[in-house]
Amino acid sequence: MSGHSKWANIKHRKAQKDAQKGRLFSKLARKLMVEARQGGGDIEKNPALRMVVEQAQEAGMSKESIQRAIQRGTGELPGVSYEQITCEGYGPGGVALLIEAVTDNKKRAIAEIRHVLSSNGGHMGEAGCVSWLFERKGSMIFDKKKVDEDKIMELAIEIGADDVREDKDVVEVIFSPEKFGVVKNKVKESGMEPDLIQLTMIPQTTVPLEEKEAIQMLKLMDALEDTDEVQNVYANFDISDEIMEKVSSS
Repeated sequence: MSGHSKWANIKHRKAQKDAQKGRLFSKLARKLMVEARQGGGDIEKNPALRMVVEQAQEAGMSKESIQRAIQRGTGELPGVSYEQITCEGYGPGGVALLIEAVTDNKKRAIAEIRHVLSSNGGHMGEAGCVSWLFERKGSMIFDKKKVDEDKIMELAIEIGADDVREDKDVVEVIFSPEKFGVVKNKVKESGMEPDLIQLTMIPQTTVPLEEKEAIQMLKLMDALEDTDEVQNVYANFDISDEIMEKVSSS
């Protein structure tokens, strides 16, 4: 399993224990507004909105707060108008970065992302410079200690998974994004609980990093994800288990 997937799982676990719920809820509210504005407020007819609602529920956001954000997005309640933007760039070691943000001020958001990149050994690139390296996919990550690996393989075959990747601790099942709803139902029926199930951007190639560059890269990832308007950061770095564990535990 490559570094981007390991990092996604680490960040997911951290988010579940995050004491600064306000920042997380603010990001989710913005995303709810954008998805509701683009596809309507009915989660039965708007699968993208449904997924964000489920993320918000898992994070502990109240039903009332979720509903208010959706109504602001559809215009039923007054609120700020947000848009989604994507920035592309490079991190330490030439790592490709794809950064998704939701903002009410595009120029300000881009300037802030550029500043974070330049302050942490990275730089902004032109539109299209790295997006071709990534492909939209569904991803499930299972903890080997919690789930029978044979059952994971059976599930992967049943859903027609594109790939199954593993390291010593976890197994990742990658599948077509169009199957996301079906896969969620299949997982529920199986009784297994993935640590993480999401739509993500999977890199087609990866860049291996040694410890010094890995430390700098993960600091950059943290800095970007701590930026209020940034929703998702995708990168094609590959970091060994030993370095990843050493850095993530520090």
